[in-house]
Order: sequence, then structure tokens, then C-alpha cells
Amino acid sequence: MSLLENIDTTTSSGKFIFHLFGVLAQFEKDLIQERTRAGLKAARDQGRIGGKPVVMTDEKLKKAKEHLKNGLNVREAAARIKVSATTLYKALNIKKSYM
Repeated sequence: MSLLENIDTTTSSGKFIFHLFGVLAQFEKDLIQERTRAGLKAARDQGRIGGKPVVMTDEKLKKAKEHLKNGLNVREAAARIKVSATTLYKALNIKKSYM
């Protein structure tokens, strides 16, 4: 069956087929979620974590603060420590003790 097939939902058999496809789609979605959760748990149990690697270290933040105190703007300071300006802004907002 495909999307191009006509399913007449005004008949009992058409309603049945329509609902059956819905139930099968939901079942498949639930299976994918269960497998994903199981895979993430297995990875955590083995000591692996997901997500992006941390690029802003305490040392880089310290250097950025020095650059800012010396008169550089955020974009220039970020370029010097090789992170994006957005990353530096976020780090400065989190630490709240810059300059």
C-alpha cells in the first residue's frame, strides 16, 4: 500500500486499514525510541557520553578575560583563543565574573 492508493475511510474496511496503518506506525516509532534509549544507556554504562566536545576550557576563558581587560572586543578575544564569539559570550554569561 502506498500514499497513492485510495483508502475509502467512509467504509468499515477503509477505516480499519487506516487505523491499522496508524497503529503500525506508532508501534514502529515506539520500537525506535526503545532501541535508542537502550543504546544510550549501554554507551553511558561503558563510560561514553554523547554531545559536542567541550571547546571552552578554564584556561581559554582565563586568557579571553585577559584579552578583554587589555582592550580587545569579544570577537577579537574569541579569535585569539580559537573559539567562536558565541561560545565566548556563553562562557562569560555562565561565569558572570568577566572583566
